[in-house]
Amino acid sequence: MKTPKSIEPLVRDGLVDEVLRPLKSGKEAAVYVVLSEGEIRCAKVYKEVNQRGFHKQAQYQEGRKVRNSRQARAMEKNTRFGRKQQEEVWQNAEVDALYRLAAAGVRVPQPYNFVEGVLLMELVTDEHGSAAPRLNDLELSREQALEYHGLLIKEVVRMLCAGLVHGDLSEYNILVDANGPVIIDLPQAVDAAANNNAARMLERDVDNLADYFGRFAPELLKTEYGKEIWKLYESGDLTPQVELTGRFKASTKVADVRSIMREINDARDEAIQRRYEHED
Repeated sequence: MKTPKSIEPLVRDGLVDEVLRPLKSGKEAAVYVVLSEGEIRCAKVYKEVNQRGFHKQAQYQEGRKVRNSRQARAMEKNTRFGRKQQEEVWQNAEVDALYRLAAAGVRVPQPYNFVEGVLLMELVTDEHGSAAPRLNDLELSREQALEYHGLLIKEVVRMLCAGLVHGDLSEYNILVDANGPVIIDLPQAVDAAANNNAARMLERDVDNLADYFGRFAPELLKTEYGKEIWKLYESGDLTPQVELTGRFKASTKVADVRSIMREINDARDEAIQRRYEHED
């Protein structure tokens, strides 16, 4: 087929030998099957911001690093340059997340290169070598649902141990290859330590899994893995090998507000005293 204009730079650089066929086109990107370094891979071409239906929300942007203060100001003012920089940060978030998660052993497509808005990565295939189906396209038995749910909960834990929350995990961005589920589509991934929405996003991701697999295994609808996982993460006890129960018991301990306020006031008084001593 004719090489899309966006992939031409990769052809010139020798990263892509041939574009074989289109694979899919979604809200954020178009994906092509390509021949690269003698292997069948895929090229994800990000669409221009004004062509995409997915609106980037502030909750996903929180905690993401920018290069300099000029870039940050432009993004805040939403200038033309700022929108371009925001788009660059959005795309780089997925690339960075893929490299980070692949290194941590999470089942994501292996990334190879990112050039001018095109992400070259592994083509996830089924046992016959064809493009792997989405989880949503499969009809599962109860046993398969329980197995895949268990595998994906472990992947969510492994992701969080690597410091990331997917932020939009559902049956629509999970592929199933010969060895089980593979997580895809990560431009909205957030830094668990830097984003104040991370706990809520993690719980939503896990609830999405329970809702989907609960169609085939209703007992999953009663689980609370999201709250359990985040509690372990906050306490520093989360590891990829952790044994989860799916149950969560909220703390009934009442906060000692008076004691907390005393500490705050003492700290404030100490700060004021140090300032006066410094001025003297």
